[in-house]
Amino acid sequence: MATARIARVLLESPLPQLDRLFDYQIPGRLSEVALPGVRVVVPLRSAGRQAKGYIIEVVDVVDYAGVLSEIDEVVSPVAVLSADIWRLIRRASDRAAGVASDVVRLAVPPRQVRIEKAWVARRTDSAEATAMLNEQRPAARAIAGYDPAHIAALLSADSEIEGVDSNRRAALSARPHPVEVREGVWVSSAMRTLAELAVAMLATGRSAIVSVPDYRDLDQLEACLESDVASDDIARLDSKQPSADRYRAFLRALDERPVIVIGNRSALLAPASALGLIAVWDDGDSLHVEPRAPGIHSRDLALLRQEDSGCSLVFAAHARSTEVQRLVELGWLSVVEPTGRWRRRIAPTAQAAGSREAVGARIPSAAWRAAAEALDRGPVLVQVARPGFAPRIACVDCGETPRCQQCSGPLSVPRANATPSCRWCGVLALDWSCRSCGAHSWRSVGRGSTRTADELGRAFPGARVVVSDGATPKSYAPAGRTLVVATRGAEPIVPGGYRAVLLLDGEGMLARESLRVVEDCVRWWSNAAALAAPDAPVVLVGVGGAVATALATGHPERVSAAELADRRALRFPPAVRVAAVAGTPDAVASAIDAVSSLEG
Repeated sequence: MATARIARVLLESPLPQLDRLFDYQIPGRLSEVALPGVRVVVPLRSAGRQAKGYIIEVVDVVDYAGVLSEIDEVVSPVAVLSADIWRLIRRASDRAAGVASDVVRLAVPPRQVRIEKAWVARRTDSAEATAMLNEQRPAARAIAGYDPAHIAALLSADSEIEGVDSNRRAALSARPHPVEVREGVWVSSAMRTLAELAVAMLATGRSAIVSVPDYRDLDQLEACLESDVASDDIARLDSKQPSADRYRAFLRALDERPVIVIGNRSALLAPASALGLIAVWDDGDSLHVEPRAPGIHSRDLALLRQEDSGCSLVFAAHARSTEVQRLVELGWLSVVEPTGRWRRRIAPTAQAAGSREAVGARIPSAAWRAAAEALDRGPVLVQVARPGFAPRIACVDCGETPRCQQCSGPLSVPRANATPSCRWCGVLALDWSCRSCGAHSWRSVGRGSTRTADELGRAFPGARVVVSDGATPKSYAPAGRTLVVATRGAEPIVPGGYRAVLLLDGEGMLARESLRVVEDCVRWWSNAAALAAPDAPVVLVGVGGAVATALATGHPERVSAAELADRRALRFPPAVRVAAVAGTPDAVASAIDAVSSLEG
């Protein structure tokens, strides 16, 4: 039984057999700096090998009778891994059957020595200045467009608001229509609402974390906040940032002063002090899923952290995910909607006939007239399913879909008169021949963003045509007589909102093979429709049935409710939890036996 001061260390390693705490003795020379949360270097087994890690806790006694190795070095005296963040990391990695070190990598950016030294010096010399800054918080104000009592319940520390549900966890329906936050700076109403919530929380002396999926959402959110608070009150954590900027923002979140942390998935792991609010925008977006192990979703991180901290939690969206709908139906989330006339109604045209001019551009007559009339007043948005000129090509003789000779990926044509290329690896199909019949000719199948732009440009002479897709994304588009052709999720913002929105390729988008195809489509269409100006027409082409009815009446949550009911009947997620186990037959059998024993 060892009785010296002992550090329990998490090693930086992706190996699951090392996903536990290792005990090391703290030498006397490091006793003042070897504290919980600091980075360390420790010996690992033999032959002089070393490993990096973090001290998780310091204890006096461990259940080990042998001689413990000593810590070699404390890399920095700054405690970058706080106790509450470690609890969150441990729970999140266990929930995802992953390794804690992989989650720590997301939470703690690589060290930047110069930035850290400047932060330590400023923190040491400015205790009085920090106290003054804490007193200069922004003034609290109402959140425009929502019932003040519901917003007060979300922001209140004790949640005791008379006559209002005291639940501080909410599914918030975002308002449509872009708004102007500064002269010439337009953002979506959703980002404005989230910014107002965060500023209101900061005014109470507590921190807020806002997680959004896309860098364009992040830019809009930052623009909103910069119009309301000082730049030092904002910490932006973005994977695309330079390392120095990201570490500087991380250290700002590590301060004891309240802060508004904005970012993508990793922002939910930021060490914000006195946390009062977590807000997640559009949790159904696939960008909220961490692509690297252990593949944690922002929604899960938010749920775990809210449970641990007791802060307010908001899931905001134009259309709910089935996971949020489930929490609403369980009563765990309360519903917060804007007051007054706010629902965006989308007009379906599944049965509408097309005029001679409209047929060439696959637009029904009603949508054609809406676009033609709207262009005289300003920009028109046309949403399409796929980028490029021809999303798919086919053999002229047999109709077989050509595949890449390198990786067997599908071939497509990125622009007019271009050589077909693989959508997976990008290799050009210079000497393509059909594997089925040997033919060397192909034909275009379907229309992508650039082909649609070419057709609409000829159909509406004099209009400026702008394409925004994965290859050429745009955050903003010019006003005036402009046709904006965008793929789903790449729609830019225009001043005042679009004067009409046309949602094409609806039938093809719903034909995609995915468990989430219906809710994804509703989310894409609702997000695009929210960019329209007030009273501007929004037309959905090629979709009918219950989905079209829900959108036409302005109730996209009915689609989520119906999807959830179907999944309960079929025992699909999120009604049930599903896990996949891969390995040797013996290992899989052992895992199944272990799980089966838990059911009893």
